[in-house]
This record gives sequence, C-alpha cells and structure tokens, in this order.
Amino acid sequence: MRVRLTAGALACVFAAGVVAMAESFASLLPPPPGAKVAIVVFQDLQWPDCAIAYPLLVEAARAHNVPLVVHDFPLPRHNWSFQAAVNARFFDQESPQLGDEFRGYILQNQKQIMDETALQRFTSEFAAERQVELPVVLDPDGKLAQMVTADFRLGQRIGLEHTPTVFVVSAGQQAYPMVETIDRQKLDRVIEELQKKAGPPVTAKRTLKKKKHS
Repeated sequence: MRVRLTAGALACVFAAGVVAMAESFASLLPPPPGAKVAIVVFQDLQWPDCAIAYPLLVEAARAHNVPLVVHDFPLPRHNWSFQAAVNARFFDQESPQLGDEFRGYILQNQKQIMDETALQRFTSEFAAERQVELPVVLDPDGKLAQMVTADFRLGQRIGLEHTPTVFVVSAGQQAYPMVETIDRQKLDRVIEELQKKAGPPVTAKRTLKKKKHS
C-alpha cells in the first residue's frame, strides 16, 4: 500500500539534503540493544498523516520481526499533541505494549479530539477499558514531559520540521529515510536489504523491549 503525504507537510523535510542528513545522523538513531535493524518514526499524535502511517509501520515491523522505535515530535502549532505524547509515556510505564495501543487509539480517534479536555476524556476511557487506574496528575514531577522534549530536540538536531518522518536503520550506522511517501513495497525492500547485510539475528535470551525515548 502506498501512502502519499501532503505537500505542505513535506516542504522542508524532503529537501535536497535529506539523504545526506540521514547518513550524517545515523549514529543518533541506532536500533535498540540486541536488534540489528529497526524502523524509526518521528510522529505527532495530532497530525493526520501520522494516523495514516502508524498502522502501516506497525504491520511492517511485525512482518519483518523488527522493532518499531517511536520518537515524539509534537509540532508547536498543535494544541494537544504534546500532552498526548506525555500520556503515551505514562502508559509506556505500565508496559510498552500498552503505550503502543494508546498511540494507535489516539491516532484512530484523532478527528474527534479537539482540545486537551477531549484528550483527557479519551485517555480516561482507554484506561478504564484496560482497567488501568489513572492518577489525578499523570506527570507530577515532569519527567515524562522531559522525555517528550528530549525526543523533540533529537528531531531538531537531525533537522526535522514535519511528521511523520520514517527511517529504516541498522546497527552498521546506515539510515534510509522515508519522507516523501511511505511506500510499503519500498519499505519492505529496504528492511530486507539491511537485514541481509546485517546477517542472521542473534538469539536473544529475553524478550526485546522497544525503545520509546532517547
């Protein structure tokens, strides 16, 4: 399946130097420990193109048995995306799988969320359905917000201005950007190429947990 992103969302990211940028900063986007290849995405939970891309990336990660590393890049002009990323970090603390489910849930219901009040309602409904007790304040010491900010600053170091921006990365410090389009066939080919170069995976003694922040 081929997903074309809007021209406005790509105006700055898909510049002439994007490939050189990816190569220059490949060391900033390593696969999680134990993984040789990974998909890395910088996303904004309020941006429609991220809602389109996320299920494709989840599906590709499962099909190729590679981690999907999610970095937060909430655009300043969006009124609830930063808080949504903080909320996702709260569920990450419960379990990485729950955090993934929350991101998918918010992206799926994105059009119904107009402000932080609506976001809180959807967050509460998500938690209730999964029997997770929400504290009165999700991030009392601000540590979750710091994680989100750290991801945003990482994206700025790489030169990102828009979302979603997707990379396929390898432990050999190679990074292939997927910016103009998220073409599932191309994504599959790049993953398979890097897996072939990386060689057979090392048998892990424990389940690999996905990295959720830098």
